[in-house]
Amino acid sequence: MKDFGLSRNVPVKLGSTALLFVDVQNYSMPGGGEYAHLSSEEIERRYGYFFREMRERAVPNMQRLQRACRDARVEVMYTVIESLTLDGRDLSLDYKISRLFCPKGSRDAKVIDAITPVGDEIVIPKTSSSVFISTNIHYVLGNLGAKHLIVAGVLTDQCVDSTVRDACDLGYLVTLVTDACATQSEERHRSAIANNRGYCRQVLTDELVAELARLTK
Repeated sequence: MKDFGLSRNVPVKLGSTALLFVDVQNYSMPGGGEYAHLSSEEIERRYGYFFREMRERAVPNMQRLQRACRDARVEVMYTVIESLTLDGRDLSLDYKISRLFCPKGSRDAKVIDAITPVGDEIVIPKTSSSVFISTNIHYVLGNLGAKHLIVAGVLTDQCVDSTVRDACDLGYLVTLVTDACATQSEERHRSAIANNRGYCRQVLTDELVAELARLTK
């Protein structure tokens, strides 16, 4: 096979890069719609690992990424699970079956305060696992001139993984920040990282923050 001399393992480029936070919203946090019906004891038993990972590792790393990208004038974007309607009639069949429902304009559909958007940063509502399936994000990224896409968020093995794979197929150079993602068990997180390694460059927050700092010197 011909060697095209190409690689996924290349640094991002200023002016053609966007950071995308996937589904880091109130729905997926303590008190959010997905967990509102559960007792604190059951939340700890079933989801304690996930919330500790979010609190102690993933969200702090997301904050660092957000600051570094803003400082480097990298476009910061967000996707959230949010229907276009109040009754959810526009949801995908999968979301209806899974009962993944955040009504239009609801608190559950808002990005968490820790990484809340500022100014006119773009928030795109979606009703599918991959944001590329149910939204115009590919068109928007094209208008922004983005060729490199940095991805972080939740869940590592679901919406993050789907987004990474579709972005790769659509021609983006994807950088997945593995310690700025989380899911509901360590096994699931590690398995997802291993499975999508062939679709993206994988880095840690420290590495990407340092990379962005070098580009802005």
